[in-house]
Amino acid sequence: MSHGASSRLTDLAQVSKSFLGSLGQQVVGGQQPERMHSPESLPSTPKSGTPSPSPQLLPLSPCLDGDWESREELRLRELEEARARAAQMEKTMRWWSDCTANWREKWSKVRAERNKARDEVKQLRQKLDSLTKELTAVKREKQELSNENEQLRQEVERLKGGEGREEKELDNKVVSEKQEPVRDVDSEKTNKSKEFELMEAIIMSKQDNSESWDQRSTHSVRTSMSRQERNRLLWEEVSVIEEDATKITALQLRLDESQKVLLKEREDKLTLSRNIEKLECENSQWRNKYEELNKSKQEVLKQLNILKEVHQDELGRISEDLEDELGARSSMDKKLAELRVCRGQMERLQAENASEWGRRERLETEKLNLERENKKLRSQIEDLEEVLVKKRKQAASALDSDLKTIQSELFEKNKELADLKHVHTKLKKQYQEKMAELAHANRRVEQHEAEVKKLRLRVEELKKELAQAEDELDEAHNQTRRLQRSLDEQTEQSENLQVQVEHLQSR
Repeated sequence: MSHGASSRLTDLAQVSKSFLGSLGQQVVGGQQPERMHSPESLPSTPKSGTPSPSPQLLPLSPCLDGDWESREELRLRELEEARARAAQMEKTMRWWSDCTANWREKWSKVRAERNKARDEVKQLRQKLDSLTKELTAVKREKQELSNENEQLRQEVERLKGGEGREEKELDNKVVSEKQEPVRDVDSEKTNKSKEFELMEAIIMSKQDNSESWDQRSTHSVRTSMSRQERNRLLWEEVSVIEEDATKITALQLRLDESQKVLLKEREDKLTLSRNIEKLECENSQWRNKYEELNKSKQEVLKQLNILKEVHQDELGRISEDLEDELGARSSMDKKLAELRVCRGQMERLQAENASEWGRRERLETEKLNLERENKKLRSQIEDLEEVLVKKRKQAASALDSDLKTIQSELFEKNKELADLKHVHTKLKKQYQEKMAELAHANRRVEQHEAEVKKLRLRVEELKKELAQAEDELDEAHNQTRRLQRSLDEQTEQSENLQVQVEHLQSR
């Protein structure tokens, strides 16, 4: 019976050790991301009835400690270098973003200037088109005015030719006077007075001729002719005078008509001369406008040439800027490729760091397990020493009463063992429930990053509960070991008593 109880106790101890080791590994695996952020945060158990020492105070071998410190320093150095690289990469990315923003602003300004230059060129082209249209209109009007001038000159020449013919019919003096250009009213009045004087002189000469003829006729009649002849002559003279009078009246009428025609022609000449002066003034004005338009056209062409040169310079500068920007972009792409390579290296370093942290956690759990085993062995050694002392002291005690008490105690211990097994199953169930909760919490951590802090707090509470459970299990193990010691003592006493009984019976 004692052998079965001891085997059960050893099985229970092994199960509890495996249970605690797996629990520590899973808890460490659940808390690994948090420890990656804080390397100094190590698992600590709360103080209960049996205090467990912190991991910083546990004794380690100098070789393992030195290797661990060197690895830790190497990892910290690599992590600092990775952080410095990440900061440098962030600075370069910010610089490149600023450069791209500046280039975009410059490009937008250049585009605005180019659009402005295009608008100005369009406006100048529109002005040039309007000026060319005005020039064509002015040329057309000039041609029309030149045609009108030619027509007016032809009319003036025709009128001058008609005037000359009429003046030749009247008299050479009148023709010479009428061929001169008359421009003012005083000259017209003098010409009219001269014409009237000329007509009076002609009439007076004719009257003088008639008077002289009368004198001759009278003289001849007196001398040689008779009365009838005088009458005949007189009638002839009267008829001649009448014919002359009719001729004079006809000439007078023709003179009046010619004077009227001359007046009309002079008025027409005046109007034509005024029109010619006006047309010459307008022609000079149009010539001035044409010259101004030519000058403005030349200026516009000069401005267009200047704008073309400026536009070509701007296009060259823009092309150079674009080439520079393309070079900068190519260098930026190269740097981005380098950044991607660095990012891959950082991710690889992070993965290595995570694996190192996992290795470190496993080493810490192994260290804790070893320390617990050392603690248990020390307690067992102390218990064995106490047992040896008690064995030496209780060697001479009574066997029957001790056997009964030992059997009753053994029965009680078996009951306690059954209770402990029941408690162990409950704890195992609780552990499974907690593990399920931890797995669910891990899944929720993977799905919902926003609830990481709450789950970490929950895991810490579970760790505290597990530490308390471990402390309770340690206490239970201590009690079981004490019971096992007492049971072993009782069995040894019973065996000693049996030996004594057999020795007595053999006697």
